[in-house]
Amino acid sequence: MNNTVADPKSGKYAHPSVFLFLFLPFGISNGYVTVTLAYLYSKAGISVEAVAALVGASLLPQVFKFLWAPLVDTSLTLKKWYVLSGVVTALGILAMAVMPVKESSLPVLTTLVVITNVAVSFLSIAINGLAAHDTHEELKGRMSGFMQAGNLGGTGLGGGAGLWLAEHCQYTQISGLALAVACLLCCFGLFYVTEYPSTVRHEKVTKTLEHLFKDIWDTLKARIGVLAMVLCFLPLGTGAASNLWAAVSGDWHASADTVAFATGIMSGFITAAGCLLGGWICDKGNRQIAYVAFGLSQAICAVAMAYSPHTEVMYIIWTSIYAVTSGLCYAGFSAFVFEAIGKGAAATKYTVYASLSNAPIYYMTRVEGWASDKWGTIGLLNTEASCALAGIVIFLGLLKYAKSAKTLAA
Repeated sequence: MNNTVADPKSGKYAHPSVFLFLFLPFGISNGYVTVTLAYLYSKAGISVEAVAALVGASLLPQVFKFLWAPLVDTSLTLKKWYVLSGVVTALGILAMAVMPVKESSLPVLTTLVVITNVAVSFLSIAINGLAAHDTHEELKGRMSGFMQAGNLGGTGLGGGAGLWLAEHCQYTQISGLALAVACLLCCFGLFYVTEYPSTVRHEKVTKTLEHLFKDIWDTLKARIGVLAMVLCFLPLGTGAASNLWAAVSGDWHASADTVAFATGIMSGFITAAGCLLGGWICDKGNRQIAYVAFGLSQAICAVAMAYSPHTEVMYIIWTSIYAVTSGLCYAGFSAFVFEAIGKGAAATKYTVYASLSNAPIYYMTRVEGWASDKWGTIGLLNTEASCALAGIVIFLGLLKYAKSAKTLAA
């Protein structure tokens, strides 16, 4: 087994900002579904519940990607996996763009959404492995901020640009083509990252798997690993409501241009700023408490938006503030997890946590879609806030217990 890893004193780590660029395709593919397609299909008369189901389909591969993550750690190279998944992701976005916007397209469109998101999941797995090894320990919070800025910023920028192009170009397919090209261009970011030799691979496949699963188990059973695992399932800081902003925009009398601007282009910059701020804060203090504070700020924002006047201006203001809190939460979660996993089979270990963390985003998106149909947008936002508060109570209770328990490994 090759144990060569980065020398912490070498100063040759990648700059954290490169991971923003590399992660953009992941955000772009998500934004195209949650913003562009969600708006276009809602405008065509498709119910919010049906749109929520489509959005949910895009999240499912991210929940289960831990099943195929070991392939990335044990075969090819991380950079080759990135390029392969980037190409398939671009083709998937283009295929979704040529589908007619009508209810009968939903079954095929849903299939395309799932295939594309399986492909882009390999891209994210590869980046996680590269980032864990090519980032200094003291900068992993900031790296997490840049990475999530690419994720959520890409969602906003990709979704907003996609919607704007779909609404203003003669052919709506142009939006998918432009985003597909953008995904391919991100591959050039690989020139600025060093891929270090794997610490788990062995000439024998059985030995490689033995090293892989031992590394995973050692991480999962540690105290910080257990806390990170629990955090994955809590409905805290999910940002799920943002998946439905386009679908419920009519309640705030928001036009297509406003939705594209507020939840797309502007949201991309604002969310990125929140990610960078969140990563910086995490490097300065306790990453666990920081995440709880970030989640609380998102819950407060949801309640404030629910009871503020439902006007186009307020739609812009509150979705923008919510975007900041989403950036904080995602950066906080990533920083916490990167702290827990260390190096080794980092691509697989981070993916185990990241994939499981999509579970609350998925179920909260579905729950909030149901709440919207039953109680309207106020019910949607109150449901998110209530669930977040419950998650905070559970996590703080477990954190207090973990600190005093002697049964968990340090």
